[in-house]
Amino acid sequence: MAKKEAVKKTVVNTKETGDNSSLNKFVDETKEELTKVVWPSRQQLLSESAAVLSMVVLVSLVIYLVDNLFSWGSGRIF
Repeated sequence: MAKKEAVKKTVVNTKETGDNSSLNKFVDETKEELTKVVWPSRQQLLSESAAVLSMVVLVSLVIYLVDNLFSWGSGRIF
């Protein structure tokens, strides 16, 4: 219940201050949070992207092969 009251107070405060100041506050807080982000290095980004892409290819290949296996099996039965 206290959470709903806090949300109501926030809504009331933003209405009182106006949209422009709440937008400015949001942008400032967003910039502040982005300074805390630890960005990956180029090498780490490339290696992790390659790992994700290879896993996607591997899983899609497995799904394709299983689909063909079931298709072949149902063709032999029916």
